[in-house]
Amino acid sequence: MVFASLFTVADGIFVGQGVGSNALAAINIVSPVFLLTTGIALMFGVGVSVVASIHLAQGNIKAANINITQAFTVASLLMTVLALAIYIWRAPFLRMLGCSDTLMPLALDYLVLILPGCICIISQMIGTFVIRLDGSPKYAASLEIIPGLLNIFLDWLFVFPLQMGVAGSALASSLACAAASAMAFWFVLFRARTVKLRWLKFTLTSLYLTARNIGYMVRSGFSSMLGELAMSMILLAGNYVFIRELGEDGVAAFCVACYLYPIVYMINNAVAQSAQPIISFNYGAGNTSRVRESFWLSLRTATICGLLATAVLTLGAKPLISLFLQTGTRAYDIAIAGLPLFAVSAIFFALNVVMIGYYQAIEENSRATVYMLLRGLVFLIPAFIVLPMFISPQGMWLAVPVSEALTLCVILLTRKRSSFII
Repeated sequence: MVFASLFTVADGIFVGQGVGSNALAAINIVSPVFLLTTGIALMFGVGVSVVASIHLAQGNIKAANINITQAFTVASLLMTVLALAIYIWRAPFLRMLGCSDTLMPLALDYLVLILPGCICIISQMIGTFVIRLDGSPKYAASLEIIPGLLNIFLDWLFVFPLQMGVAGSALASSLACAAASAMAFWFVLFRARTVKLRWLKFTLTSLYLTARNIGYMVRSGFSSMLGELAMSMILLAGNYVFIRELGEDGVAAFCVACYLYPIVYMINNAVAQSAQPIISFNYGAGNTSRVRESFWLSLRTATICGLLATAVLTLGAKPLISLFLQTGTRAYDIAIAGLPLFAVSAIFFALNVVMIGYYQAIEENSRATVYMLLRGLVFLIPAFIVLPMFISPQGMWLAVPVSEALTLCVILLTRKRSSFII
């Protein structure tokens, strides 16, 4: 998961140093597209992992394999349609994301070449879940590590020696995603022990069953998609507020936090996702002691990760920001003042993700969805609107920590007495 976050972090470092702060801001404008893609992939990946895990625990291997095939097929088709729609209406779409006239040419260059990679991300991420379910976590990790390293090399090659600018950065990411997708399909087709792809029938009955199964997956994984959409809302709301208050330099400063935050997200999401198949399998098998043990281990791990992330982002603010922005620039100064405030959100976020992941794993989908909506919409948008009215610019940086802290309070106050959450 750390290497997965390097897809966007590497873009930011190479573009920030090789092209400039405006190019960095342009990528931040386009980033919600990437997060929408990973949201769809996580929704189907988590959904099929939960459903297939329970089938496998009950010995129904055929049903699990049908679910896996349906997830790959439907998610890929959905993303292809969305990518085509975004490409056709790309300029109005970028306006909707808050793109200014200054950033529009750079944002268009990046968007057009990142869209093919978005389609490949779907099979890469679903493949990661499926391969872990097959009992091969090391190969699943390689789906992120090898393409992550490839992306870093291609970013350097296209941005510096070949001078391709933001288009080169987008092309590097798309090629790395295509490599990861190919690796996922190779494993499922030729190496998997239990999980297999099956031919789907196209009779009315089969289509009905496919729609029903997809509905189960979507309900199980919807809150994971909301987690990615919450990241998108952070970007959207932040971009609007920062560009209004501080201009393009403000967006460039804010996007440093948005590049670093996915690392925090991915680490804690990895904790939740690693616990999920264990919790789901044992929940399906009725082994409550194993469920309890897995949950508490994930919670302790997330607490440590959240505290370390807050410390690193606070104490290491200057060297981290200098990776993206030139020292002495206005954008750099804005980021130096704001990143330590933003970093407070890491510990609250870590606990939220693991607790929401637990409810997903035991099929408490409505509860997980409500909590995701709280942190990504209900608390976040008002925080971005209200806090800058009282303290600016500090309020803009504190909007995310406040929304995460409020969500954690709600989770603890509304916990189920029968659950393992204190």
